[in-house]
Amino acid sequence: MNNAPLAVFDSGLGGLSVVRHLRQILPGEDIVYFGDTARVPYGIKSRPTVAQFALETASFLLQFDPKLIVAACNTASALALDHLIRELPVPVIGVVEPGARAAVRLAAGKPVAVIGTEATISSSAYVKAIRALAPEQPVIGLACPLFVPLVEEGRGSDDPLVKLAAETYLAPLRAQGVHVVVLGCTHYPLLRDAVAACLGPGVQIVDSGRETSLAVQRHLTETAALSAAAPPGTIRCYVSDNPTRFQRVGSRFLNEPIEYVELVEAERYVNLPRRPSEVR
Repeated sequence: MNNAPLAVFDSGLGGLSVVRHLRQILPGEDIVYFGDTARVPYGIKSRPTVAQFALETASFLLQFDPKLIVAACNTASALALDHLIRELPVPVIGVVEPGARAAVRLAAGKPVAVIGTEATISSSAYVKAIRALAPEQPVIGLACPLFVPLVEEGRGSDDPLVKLAAETYLAPLRAQGVHVVVLGCTHYPLLRDAVAACLGPGVQIVDSGRETSLAVQRHLTETAALSAAAPPGTIRCYVSDNPTRFQRVGSRFLNEPIEYVELVEAERYVNLPRRPSEVR
Protein backbone atom coordinates (compact mmCIF):
# COMPACT_ATOMS: atom_id res chain seq x y z
CA MET A 1 0.00 0.00 0.00
CA ASN A 2 1.12 3.56 -0.73
CA ASN A 3 -0.68 6.62 0.59
CA ALA A 4 1.34 9.11 -1.45
CA PRO A 5 -0.84 11.25 -3.74
CA LEU A 6 -1.53 10.93 -7.43
CA ALA A 7 -0.36 13.99 -9.36
CA VAL A 8 -2.26 15.18 -12.42
CA PHE A 9 -1.44 18.05 -14.76
CA ASP A 10 -3.02 19.72 -17.76
CA SER A 11 -2.67 22.95 -19.69
CA GLY A 12 -5.81 24.21 -17.97
CA LEU A 13 -9.21 22.97 -16.86
CA GLY A 14 -9.78 19.96 -19.08
CA GLY A 15 -7.75 17.50 -17.04
CA LEU A 16 -10.34 17.79 -14.29
CA SER A 17 -12.54 15.53 -16.41
CA VAL A 18 -9.83 12.88 -15.92
CA VAL A 19 -9.72 13.64 -12.19
CA ARG A 20 -13.49 13.12 -12.06
CA HIS A 21 -13.02 9.55 -13.29
CA LEU A 22 -10.09 9.01 -10.92
CA ARG A 23 -12.30 10.13 -8.03
CA GLN A 24 -14.97 7.63 -9.07
CA ILE A 25 -12.68 4.68 -9.78
CA LEU A 26 -10.11 5.29 -7.00
CA PRO A 27 -12.09 7.15 -4.31
CA GLY A 28 -9.47 6.65 -1.58
CA GLU A 29 -6.62 8.35 -3.46
CA ASP A 30 -5.43 11.86 -2.65
CA ILE A 31 -4.91 13.95 -5.78
CA VAL A 32 -2.77 17.01 -6.48
CA TYR A 33 -3.62 18.85 -9.71
CA PHE A 34 -1.75 21.55 -11.57
CA GLY A 35 -3.45 23.51 -14.35
CA ASP A 36 -1.11 25.70 -16.41
CA THR A 37 -3.84 28.27 -17.03
CA ALA A 38 -1.36 31.07 -17.73
CA ARG A 39 -0.05 29.29 -20.82
CA VAL A 40 -3.18 27.51 -22.07
CA PRO A 41 -3.80 26.26 -24.73
CA TYR A 42 -1.02 23.81 -25.45
CA GLY A 43 -2.90 22.59 -28.51
CA ILE A 44 -1.64 25.34 -30.83
CA LYS A 45 2.01 25.30 -29.70
CA SER A 46 5.05 23.57 -31.20
CA ARG A 47 6.39 20.22 -29.99
CA PRO A 48 9.49 21.76 -28.26
CA THR A 49 7.31 24.31 -26.44
CA VAL A 50 4.80 21.69 -25.34
CA ALA A 51 7.63 19.45 -24.09
CA GLN A 52 9.14 22.33 -22.10
CA PHE A 53 5.82 23.40 -20.57
CA ALA A 54 4.81 19.82 -19.75
CA LEU A 55 8.11 19.11 -18.02
CA GLU A 56 7.90 22.32 -15.99
CA THR A 57 4.33 21.65 -14.84
CA ALA A 58 5.05 18.02 -14.03
CA SER A 59 8.24 18.97 -12.19
CA PHE A 60 6.28 21.39 -10.01
CA LEU A 61 4.24 18.42 -8.79
CA LEU A 62 7.31 16.48 -7.64
CA GLN A 63 7.43 18.55 -4.46
CA PHE A 64 4.37 16.61 -3.27
CA ASP A 65 6.22 13.27 -3.60
CA PRO A 66 3.60 11.65 -5.83
CA LYS A 67 3.65 7.94 -6.55
CA LEU A 68 2.56 8.52 -10.14
CA ILE A 69 1.96 11.45 -12.51
CA VAL A 70 -0.90 11.55 -15.00
CA ALA A 71 -0.39 13.70 -18.09
CA ALA A 72 -4.08 14.50 -18.45
CA CYS A 73 -3.43 16.80 -21.41
CA ASN A 74 -3.88 15.06 -24.76
CA THR A 75 -1.45 17.45 -26.44
CA ALA A 76 1.24 16.84 -23.82
CA SER A 77 0.62 13.09 -24.02
CA ALA A 78 0.89 13.22 -27.79
CA LEU A 79 3.99 15.41 -28.04
CA ALA A 80 5.92 15.05 -24.78
CA LEU A 81 5.16 11.73 -23.03
CA ASP A 82 8.46 10.06 -23.97
CA HIS A 83 10.32 13.13 -22.73
CA LEU A 84 8.42 13.07 -19.43
CA ILE A 85 9.01 9.35 -18.89
CA ARG A 86 12.71 9.84 -19.53
CA GLU A 87 13.16 12.90 -17.32
CA LEU A 88 10.87 12.30 -14.33
CA PRO A 89 11.72 10.03 -11.38
CA VAL A 90 8.20 8.58 -11.01
CA PRO A 91 5.96 6.63 -13.41
CA VAL A 92 4.01 8.73 -15.92
CA ILE A 93 0.78 7.68 -17.63
CA GLY A 94 -0.67 9.65 -20.54
CA VAL A 95 -4.13 9.65 -22.05
CA VAL A 96 -3.36 8.54 -25.61
CA GLU A 97 -2.39 4.88 -25.21
CA PRO A 98 -5.33 3.91 -22.94
CA GLY A 99 -7.79 5.55 -25.34
CA ALA A 100 -6.17 3.80 -28.30
CA ARG A 101 -6.46 0.41 -26.62
CA ALA A 102 -10.15 0.89 -25.92
CA ALA A 103 -10.78 2.03 -29.51
CA VAL A 104 -9.12 -1.05 -30.99
CA ARG A 105 -11.06 -3.33 -28.67
CA LEU A 106 -14.42 -1.80 -29.54
CA ALA A 107 -13.83 -1.27 -33.26
CA ALA A 108 -13.17 -4.91 -34.15
CA GLY A 109 -11.53 -3.75 -37.39
CA LYS A 110 -14.19 -1.20 -38.35
CA PRO A 111 -13.23 2.48 -38.88
CA VAL A 112 -12.20 4.57 -35.88
CA ALA A 113 -12.24 8.38 -35.72
CA VAL A 114 -10.19 10.44 -33.28
CA ILE A 115 -11.34 14.00 -32.61
CA GLY A 116 -9.08 16.47 -30.82
CA THR A 117 -7.10 19.70 -30.97
CA GLU A 118 -5.07 20.66 -34.02
CA ALA A 119 -1.80 19.71 -32.31
CA THR A 120 -3.05 16.32 -31.14
CA ILE A 121 -4.42 15.43 -34.57
CA SER A 122 -1.36 16.79 -36.41
CA SER A 123 0.92 14.69 -34.22
CA SER A 124 -0.82 11.49 -35.39
CA ALA A 125 -0.22 10.17 -31.86
CA TYR A 126 -3.53 8.31 -31.68
CA VAL A 127 -3.13 6.93 -35.19
CA LYS A 128 0.34 5.61 -34.32
CA ALA A 129 -0.85 4.16 -31.01
CA ILE A 130 -3.83 2.46 -32.65
CA ARG A 131 -1.78 1.11 -35.55
CA ALA A 132 0.83 -0.22 -33.12
CA LEU A 133 -1.91 -2.39 -31.66
CA ALA A 134 -3.77 -3.16 -34.91
CA PRO A 135 -1.70 -2.35 -38.03
CA GLU A 136 -4.63 -2.70 -40.44
CA GLN A 137 -7.07 -0.65 -38.37
CA PRO A 138 -8.66 2.20 -40.39
CA VAL A 139 -8.24 5.49 -38.45
CA ILE A 140 -9.46 9.00 -39.25
CA GLY A 141 -8.12 12.03 -37.38
CA LEU A 142 -10.30 15.13 -37.18
CA ALA A 143 -9.52 18.46 -35.48
CA CYS A 144 -12.49 20.20 -33.82
CA PRO A 145 -10.91 23.44 -32.57
CA LEU A 146 -14.13 25.25 -31.63
CA PHE A 147 -15.14 22.62 -29.08
CA VAL A 148 -12.68 23.82 -26.42
CA PRO A 149 -13.75 27.50 -26.35
CA LEU A 150 -17.41 26.47 -26.47
CA VAL A 151 -16.94 24.29 -23.38
CA GLU A 152 -15.00 26.98 -21.54
CA GLU A 153 -17.78 29.47 -22.28
CA GLY A 154 -20.08 27.14 -20.37
CA ARG A 155 -22.02 25.91 -23.40
CA GLY A 156 -23.37 22.37 -23.21
CA SER A 157 -24.62 19.76 -25.64
CA ASP A 158 -28.06 21.39 -25.98
CA ASP A 159 -26.63 24.75 -27.02
CA PRO A 160 -27.42 25.66 -30.66
CA LEU A 161 -23.83 26.73 -31.32
CA VAL A 162 -22.54 23.40 -30.03
CA LYS A 163 -25.01 21.50 -32.20
CA LEU A 164 -23.98 23.55 -35.24
CA ALA A 165 -20.27 22.99 -34.57
CA ALA A 166 -20.80 19.26 -34.02
CA GLU A 167 -22.75 18.90 -37.25
CA THR A 168 -20.18 20.92 -39.19
CA TYR A 169 -17.23 18.90 -37.95
CA LEU A 170 -18.72 15.43 -37.58
CA ALA A 171 -21.21 15.02 -40.42
CA PRO A 172 -18.52 13.69 -42.81
CA LEU A 173 -17.79 10.86 -40.36
CA ARG A 174 -21.28 9.44 -40.81
CA ALA A 175 -20.61 8.87 -44.51
CA GLN A 176 -17.34 7.09 -43.72
CA GLY A 177 -18.94 4.34 -41.65
CA VAL A 178 -17.13 5.22 -38.44
CA HIS A 179 -17.82 2.66 -35.71
CA VAL A 180 -15.89 4.21 -32.79
CA VAL A 181 -15.06 7.83 -31.94
CA VAL A 182 -12.29 8.65 -29.48
CA LEU A 183 -12.69 11.89 -27.54
CA GLY A 184 -9.06 12.94 -27.89
CA CYS A 185 -9.36 16.11 -25.79
CA THR A 186 -10.25 16.35 -22.11
CA HIS A 187 -12.80 19.09 -22.82
CA TYR A 188 -14.79 16.96 -25.22
CA PRO A 189 -16.52 14.68 -22.65
CA LEU A 190 -18.62 17.70 -21.66
CA LEU A 191 -20.01 17.66 -25.22
CA ARG A 192 -20.41 13.89 -25.38
CA ASP A 193 -24.19 14.04 -25.84
CA ALA A 194 -23.87 16.41 -28.79
CA VAL A 195 -21.26 14.16 -30.41
CA ALA A 196 -23.41 11.07 -29.86
CA ALA A 197 -26.54 12.75 -31.21
CA CYS A 198 -24.71 13.88 -34.33
CA LEU A 199 -23.17 10.49 -35.10
CA GLY A 200 -26.13 8.30 -34.22
CA PRO A 201 -26.75 5.35 -31.86
CA GLY A 202 -24.53 2.85 -33.69
CA VAL A 203 -21.31 4.72 -32.92
CA GLN A 204 -19.44 3.93 -29.71
CA ILE A 205 -17.64 6.75 -27.92
CA VAL A 206 -14.36 6.32 -26.06
CA ASP A 207 -13.59 8.77 -23.25
CA SER A 208 -9.80 8.71 -22.97
CA GLY A 209 -10.03 10.15 -19.46
CA ARG A 210 -12.00 7.19 -18.17
CA GLU A 211 -9.71 4.72 -19.92
CA THR A 212 -6.67 6.49 -18.43
CA SER A 213 -8.17 6.25 -14.94
CA LEU A 214 -8.66 2.52 -15.43
CA ALA A 215 -5.01 2.28 -16.55
CA VAL A 216 -3.95 4.08 -13.36
CA GLN A 217 -6.04 1.66 -11.31
CA ARG A 218 -4.36 -1.33 -13.01
CA HIS A 219 -0.88 0.13 -12.45
CA LEU A 220 -1.50 0.79 -8.76
CA THR A 221 -3.00 -2.65 -8.26
CA GLU A 222 -0.15 -4.43 -10.05
CA THR A 223 2.49 -2.50 -8.08
CA ALA A 224 0.67 -2.81 -4.73
CA ALA A 225 0.52 0.98 -4.55
CA LEU A 226 -3.17 1.55 -3.87
CA SER A 227 -3.94 3.89 -0.98
CA ALA A 228 -4.97 2.30 2.30
CA ALA A 229 -6.83 5.44 3.35
CA ALA A 230 -10.60 5.42 3.65
CA PRO A 231 -12.44 7.43 0.98
CA PRO A 232 -13.03 10.12 0.08
CA GLY A 233 -9.51 11.18 -0.85
CA THR A 234 -8.54 14.84 -0.85
CA ILE A 235 -7.98 17.02 -3.90
CA ARG A 236 -5.77 20.12 -4.04
CA CYS A 237 -5.58 22.27 -7.14
CA TYR A 238 -2.83 24.66 -8.21
CA VAL A 239 -3.03 27.02 -11.18
CA SER A 240 -0.68 29.46 -12.87
CA ASP A 241 -3.39 32.09 -13.47
CA ASN A 242 -6.94 33.11 -12.51
CA PRO A 243 -7.82 30.72 -9.65
CA THR A 244 -11.29 32.27 -9.30
CA ARG A 245 -12.30 31.32 -12.83
CA PHE A 246 -10.69 27.89 -12.45
CA GLN A 247 -12.69 27.22 -9.30
CA ARG A 248 -15.94 28.33 -10.92
CA VAL A 249 -15.62 26.70 -14.34
CA GLY A 250 -13.57 23.73 -13.17
CA SER A 251 -16.35 22.53 -10.90
CA ARG A 252 -18.31 21.66 -14.06
CA PHE A 253 -15.48 19.43 -15.27
CA LEU A 254 -15.01 17.80 -11.88
CA ASN A 255 -18.75 17.52 -11.23
CA GLU A 256 -18.22 18.61 -7.63
CA PRO A 257 -17.22 21.85 -5.90
CA ILE A 258 -13.50 22.64 -5.89
CA GLU A 259 -12.59 23.57 -2.33
CA TYR A 260 -8.85 24.26 -2.62
CA VAL A 261 -7.19 26.29 -5.39
CA GLU A 262 -3.84 28.07 -5.01
CA LEU A 263 -2.20 30.48 -7.43
CA VAL A 264 1.37 29.49 -8.33
CA GLU A 265 3.68 32.30 -9.41
CA ALA A 266 5.87 31.70 -12.46
CA GLU A 267 9.10 31.45 -10.47
CA ARG A 268 7.69 28.39 -8.68
CA TYR A 269 7.28 26.30 -11.82
CA VAL A 270 9.26 27.83 -14.72
CA ASN A 271 12.81 26.47 -15.12
CA LEU A 272 12.60 24.48 -11.91
CA PRO A 273 15.66 22.40 -10.99
CA ARG A 274 14.66 18.75 -11.30
CA ARG A 275 15.68 15.62 -9.48
CA PRO A 276 17.98 13.38 -11.51
CA SER A 277 16.14 10.82 -13.64
CA GLU A 278 16.07 7.38 -12.11
CA VAL A 279 15.95 4.07 -13.94
CA ARG A 280 12.68 2.38 -13.22
